[in-house]
Amino acid sequence: MPGMDRRTLLHSLPALAALGSSLPAFAADSAVYELRIYHTYEGKLDDLVARFRDHTTKLFEKHGMRNVAYWTPTDDPLKGKTLIYILAHVTRESATASWKAFVEDPNWITVRDKSEAKGKIVEKIDSTFMTLTDFSAQI
Repeated sequence: MPGMDRRTLLHSLPALAALGSSLPAFAADSAVYELRIYHTYEGKLDDLVARFRDHTTKLFEKHGMRNVAYWTPTDDPLKGKTLIYILAHVTRESATASWKAFVEDPNWITVRDKSEAKGKIVEKIDSTFMTLTDFSAQI
């Protein structure tokens, strides 16, 4: 699957600074952000977006992960088959604990299994943990 390097992707995302006023700030010295890119199987993006909209984002919050923003690309080669999002975690350690709790949550397992009844949705997931630079707006 042809990809886009992370540097290009990060430069192409809209500025997150505008979100800062609407989101509670984590401690700047310890907060970590996680960029996640989901590459779907052909024709499965709508199913993935529905799963996130209807279930996944709420389960993330339940397990201590803050939803920052979600995007779907408008240009090829990622258009129509990619979901990009950023989560905020209090610390890297809390991210690990939150993900563990999330994947073991019976509600998540039910949602995942039901949404994949006609086949897998996600072909590949890329994850990158990030910290804010000293010149970034706090989000």
